[in-house]
Order: sequence, then structure tokens, then C-alpha cells
Amino acid sequence: MAVDVRSVVQWMESWAPTSFAEEGDKVGLQIGSMRSPVHRVAVALDVTEAVADEAIERGASLIIAHHPIIFRPLAALRTDRPDGRLIAKLVKHDISVYASHTNLDVAVGGVNDLLAQALGLTATRPLKTSVSETLYKLVTYVPPSHVDAVRDAVFAAGAGRIGKYSHCGFTSGGTGTFLPGEGAQPFLGEPGKLESASEQRFETVVPESRKAAAVKALLAAHPYEEVAYDVFRLELEGAAYGLGRVGTLEAPMTLQAFAESAKAAFGVPALRIAGDPSRTVKKVAVLGGSGRSYVKHAIAAGADVFVTGDLDHHTAHDAIAAGLALVDPGHHIEQIMKAAVAGRLNEHASKAGWEIEAFASTGSTEPFVFL
Repeated sequence: MAVDVRSVVQWMESWAPTSFAEEGDKVGLQIGSMRSPVHRVAVALDVTEAVADEAIERGASLIIAHHPIIFRPLAALRTDRPDGRLIAKLVKHDISVYASHTNLDVAVGGVNDLLAQALGLTATRPLKTSVSETLYKLVTYVPPSHVDAVRDAVFAAGAGRIGKYSHCGFTSGGTGTFLPGEGAQPFLGEPGKLESASEQRFETVVPESRKAAAVKALLAAHPYEEVAYDVFRLELEGAAYGLGRVGTLEAPMTLQAFAESAKAAFGVPALRIAGDPSRTVKKVAVLGGSGRSYVKHAIAAGADVFVTGDLDHHTAHDAIAAGLALVDPGHHIEQIMKAAVAGRLNEHASKAGWEIEAFASTGSTEPFVFL
């Protein structure tokens, strides 16, 4: 099946909705067209000229990046400057660029879950709750012969989940009436004759991120030519999502031993620690990227150690004074998302029959080296 940029974007946003992004974050399609065909997808942490060259060499027509290529407003697009030259190269080679930044940090299975998993954390929760997903009530009316098929399709599309329970729904009986018009091809009755039919009212709850998929599944499974259904926004709050993760290690260890394990987990040649290397740590907070602003959240969560990047001198002193140890393996550890996103997209493509292939960009975009 041929695929365009829009199809890949819709898949990506069903996992990491743009509504999950922090206010002001520049997420979404930044370069290119939703209608452009896609056969190969490169997944990168940053979009640099080397990443663009690799995408061109390997025939990618779409780059999914974690860090937006356009973050600050461009006063001009000059091709004699690095930013303009890079954008011009991508446009010349018909390469679209899609950014999934803080929304991918927040998403289940996204950057922060990947980092927590690499550290071996269990019983994780968000470090800072930033959004509660909107819930909807989906209601439809189905002949008894097809209610199971419609119910199963809607549940398979992600509806019917309440906390730790799945397949939550309610069905009640009643009578529906309809008058097929000229040219209609009704499942029951005939054109020009008022029909009265036994029907089942089926209703369930669906989160905003799965609403479109659930409605699509309902329409595909329903036998009627014209399907009656309702979607009501609920006042109830859905699942809470947020930046960072807090979890526990399987067994306590010293800060030094934990730092060594983090260095191995993230494949970095060195990292910085703040705190007594011999102190014991058990509860861990982690946040990909630049986490200076979230030290207070790690303290409030009762973490023994906070793993994040781009920490500064004064923040480290404040954390130590509050009893929080720090491990700074750098901002670049977010590159863990490359293989994960590419693998997840390839798995979906295989199931959906999409004729595309995703690959993790091989070049490092780490701007620092250790001497």
C-alpha cells in the first residue's frame, strides 16, 4: 500500500498527540507537504547537514526528528548561511521534516519511558503531570446480529478503557425507526416504506487520542448504509501524562555504582555526578533533555538521584543542599528514541501493509567530545 506523509503523521500523532506538547513547543510538520509520497523514513534526534546527507543517500523522503529543525522564528531564509542552506537542501531533495518533541517525551513508550527502562526503573510515574487526556462517550445503535462485531472493532481501536479495566461498555435494547429514501440500499426494509427495527444501543468511553480511530472502526463494522452515532465530550478526566519519570531500582546501590550503570546504559564515555559517591540511591527521577527546571519536582517526588542533562553549577549546589544527588549524562542520551521510533513504525507498517521502511539515522549529533 502506497503511503504519504499525512499517513505517517497520523500514525505518529496517535502515539504522541500534539496536544501532549508543552506550550510554545514547535512540533508537527515543519518542512514539506502532507501529500508527498513516502517510501523510506529516517529517524533522527537532530536534523543536521550530515543527517540530511544520509537521508538523501539512503533515499528517505521524510525525516522524523525529536528536536525541531525550526525552533526560533527565522528572520530570513538565506542559503549562504547554515540554517538556510540546510532547509534549502531538504526542499531541493523533496525531504519532509516532522518534529515530535515534548509530546514524544510525554507519550507512553516515548523518550522518558525509554530512558527509565534503560536505567532499570520499576513502578514508574510522570515526574510532572502536564496533561490529562480528554474523554468522550461514543454511542451508536446496532441491529442485534452485529452488536458484537461493532463492539469488538471499537474496543480494538482503543475505546473502552477505564483505569486498569478494558472492554468497558454498556448495551441496552430498543426500537429504531427509519424511512429509506429513493436510491437507498438499506440493510433492513425497502425504499419508500417506514421501517421499525429492533436495535441495541451500545456506548463506551474513548480517549481523545483514539477517538478518530474508534469512529472509523465503528463505521467499518456497522452494517447500516447510514450509521447513527453520537460523540459527547465528558467532564471526567482521563489518564494523566507528563514529562520525566520517577521509579525505583530493583535493589539499592551506591551513587557511584548507579552512575556507572547509567553510563553503560546510555553508551556515553563519561558523565557528571553531584553528591557523595558512596551514598545509597533507590528512588530515581529521570528526564530527557535539559532538566534544570525540574530539579524541584525530583526533590518533591522524594527521589534520591535525578538523571538529566545540561545541569549548571548553581543548580547542582541547590540540589545537594536539598539532599538530591545528580547524574548528568548529557542531552544527547535522547538519541535512544531513534531505534525505538524506527522499530515501532516498521512494525506498524508490516501490520498495515504499508510499502515503507524506517531506519535510525546512524550519524551522531552529539556536539561535545570528551578529551
